[in-house]
Amino acid sequence: MAVKAEVKDLLEAGVHFGHLTRKWNPNMAPYIYMERNGIHVINLYKTVAKLEEANEALKKIAASGRKILFVATKKQAKDIVAQKVAEVNMPYITERWPGGMLTNFVTIRKAVKKMASIDRMKKDGTFNTLSKKERLQVERLRAKLEKNLGSIADMTRLPGALFIVDTMREHIAVKEAQKLNIPIFAMVDTNSDPRPIDFVIPSNDDASKSIEVIMSQVTQAVAEGLAERKSEKTSEKEGQESDDSDVVEEAPAVAKRARKTAEPAKQTKEIESAPVVETEEAEAEKAPEKAGKKADAEAKEAPAAEKAEPKKEDAPKEEATEAKKEAAPAKAAEKAEAEDLTKIEGIGPKAAEALTNAGLGTYADLAGSNPDAIKEILTEASSRMAHLDPGTWPKQAKMAAEGKWDALAEWQEKAKGGVE
Repeated sequence: MAVKAEVKDLLEAGVHFGHLTRKWNPNMAPYIYMERNGIHVINLYKTVAKLEEANEALKKIAASGRKILFVATKKQAKDIVAQKVAEVNMPYITERWPGGMLTNFVTIRKAVKKMASIDRMKKDGTFNTLSKKERLQVERLRAKLEKNLGSIADMTRLPGALFIVDTMREHIAVKEAQKLNIPIFAMVDTNSDPRPIDFVIPSNDDASKSIEVIMSQVTQAVAEGLAERKSEKTSEKEGQESDDSDVVEEAPAVAKRARKTAEPAKQTKEIESAPVVETEEAEAEKAPEKAGKKADAEAKEAPAAEKAEPKKEDAPKEEATEAKKEAAPAKAAEKAEAEDLTKIEGIGPKAAEALTNAGLGTYADLAGSNPDAIKEILTEASSRMAHLDPGTWPKQAKMAAEGKWDALAEWQEKAKGGVE
């Protein structure tokens, strides 16, 4: 479990130092403790609370298998972020933010594929057939792509969240994430506007020690989420293997029990089929007794048969009830899976919540809806979602409802942020 951030540690790292009072943003007033020597001091108790809240959310996103993109291009932050984030195998941007990184993700992916094609050229020997000048040009292009996009080479789809150091410097990244409704986590100083940020961590975003302390806490939470996901996969795999082994081990035991049951039955059958020799006198004496016993047996069997008949009729009902009980959890699981609207490109957690509250909580409901009606629902839920374009959501939802996940993934790969 992650070590809880202590106010003392944050104080020693200088997380509480804000900017000059004349540079402050009034929207940061709730997070400011006091003013001293013309500098605002951040309330570290609120920093600890907000940091824990952000860590929980990041942990859930990492456990779900989505990527978290870290952005820090300022000099004092880039090395720290690159080192910490590389440990948890998440994508990061520490050089210039490429315009359209999120809103024009398809084009960025083409640049990454270009880098991969150059690597293939070097492996298959095609690179050596080029002239000296061409090789030099290709190597320079490869170095440039590696510098700007090398850290996001494994990011094949839009990230599940964005973590930003210094929102004023990375304002373009904030705007792009807002357009696509991607959750934003950020270290926000006293000179920044916290309103566009979903998870605000009020802190000093200029000091390297402050950045290192916050990043250590954040990456530790991400690592825990990844560990949970790995343990779940391992337990599922072990469960499947144990089920298979139980079936294999049980087969010989069942066969052995069947043989043991068959042997006494065979002996009983042989005894019953053996001929019984009796004298005529003994048969004559036993005849009245047999007749009386037969009459008594018939009298007893008649009510017993009447009682047994309703039980036979009730048996199918009981079996049907048990089958329904067993099928209920499976149906509930399928419904829960179907209600994950964030698998539709362009729908974030907040948009999914708004649609669910409006009665469009399943793929089938969303597929049968009008884009204009969806737009109206989003606008009524929050003015910040008014920019979303739900034109392709019913189309994607229809593919999801029909179980065409491969076709949906292929379509999302070609589409630009969920827009055709």
